Amino acid sequence: MRAARCTTYGPPADLTVEDVPDLEPGPGQVLVRVRAAAVNFPDVLLVANRYQVPAPLPFTPGSEFAGVIEALGPGVEGPPVGSPVAGAVLTGAFAEQVVVPVSGLRQVPEGLDLVHAAAFHVTYATAYHSLVTVGQGAEGEWAAVLGAAGGVGSAAVDIATRLGMRVVAAASSEERLATARKLGAVAGVDYLGEDLKLRLRELTGGGAHLAIDPVGGRHAEAALRGLRRGGRFVTVGYADGEIPRIPLNLVLLKDLVVRGFEIRTVRQYAPDAVAEADRVLARLVREGMRPLVSRVHSLSDVADALTDVAERRTTGKVVLDLRR
Repeated sequence: MRAARCTTYGPPADLTVEDVPDLEPGPGQVLVRVRAAAVNFPDVLLVANRYQVPAPLPFTPGSEFAGVIEALGPGVEGPPVGSPVAGAVLTGAFAEQVVVPVSGLRQVPEGLDLVHAAAFHVTYATAYHSLVTVGQGAEGEWAAVLGAAGGVGSAAVDIATRLGMRVVAAASSEERLATARKLGAVAGVDYLGEDLKLRLRELTGGGAHLAIDPVGGRHAEAALRGLRRGGRFVTVGYADGEIPRIPLNLVLLKDLVVRGFEIRTVRQYAPDAVAEADRVLARLVREGMRPLVSRVHSLSDVADALTDVAERRTTGKVVLDLRR
């Protein structure tokens, strides 16, 4: 099979696409023929050895995929061979085959093709849990979303709008804000040219109730300052490359809540919330919700796809189509 390979830590340009041995599922595992794999910012960090969890060399990057079941390992009774599925792994998705525990697979929501299915679960589940499970966002509240045209950001704008929240999108250009407005944002702030704190307070009549931040860097503190008293700030990731340091006196003075969300462990500590998220997201898909896929590449273009994500030149999600 063909697979992208990382043999030395560094920039995406160092990746190669090679022929490697086919995989075999072990006990409790499923072999999936990958049809599409989404590119996420943590993939960039893993290739550069800057992620929280290191990947030993050599490895195949890629975490989010969709495909069809090709074989079942010993002890696995279903789903049947040929079933469309989606899933997530730490590494291994940028290949024509991936082996995963059967518990790590999910049904493809009705209405999604495999390209959109590959781009759906990680970002939309992250966005939902950040907004609702952790952020406790409610209908009618003001939600500020940073990086509002990126993968998690665009999903958060989409979901929050469909759940009745009023979204203020924050992004780095008017073009990216226009993307967020198409997804339902009622207002936007260009945080490279405007004062994010002041604009959030102006647009929301005193401050947002909730801020979702997958970007980090210097804009995190401004978003925190743009919350109203008792507001909630959810840190989701650090696409800016800088982990912010928040003065705790801001939290004290305005009785703010700061929480974090990380997708890898949510099934372990909040299974009921995961089931509820799956139910709500499936309903929203039936009602027409689709992830924003801005670019589709072949596997041979994996280095370019990762570079575009690393340099934040994309909106929504970038997907590798393994059938090309």
